Amino acid sequence: MQLTLYIDDKSQTVEISKPILTEADDFFKMMDRDMDRGWQMSREWVEYPNLIQRCQIAADKLLSAIHAENETLMMLMAGYILSRLPDVTGVKINTEGEIMETELITKS
Repeated sequence: MQLTLYIDDKSQTVEISKPILTEADDFFKMMDRDMDRGWQMSREWVEYPNLIQRCQIAADKLLSAIHAENETLMMLMAGYILSRLPDVTGVKINTEGEIMETELITKS
């Protein structure tokens, strides 16, 4: 599975294999339990993040992983997005600190 990331004027594609998605399922469930308690999304506290918001949170973490050159975390966050929304083909990640402005692109 592929996820294309659009960050400012650059794009890159992350390739995630199905076995990685399966192996990381426990990690993804742990992320969901974490987000079940609410999440600070930019300046707003979201009591119960919905599926889109959860993927926006993962995209924000993905951006941090890219900046830190943390390949493992990058793959896990991309995998989380693809596991929760398999029709997503790309993510336009907001780099100005507005998590809710991150756009998930789906197959047409």
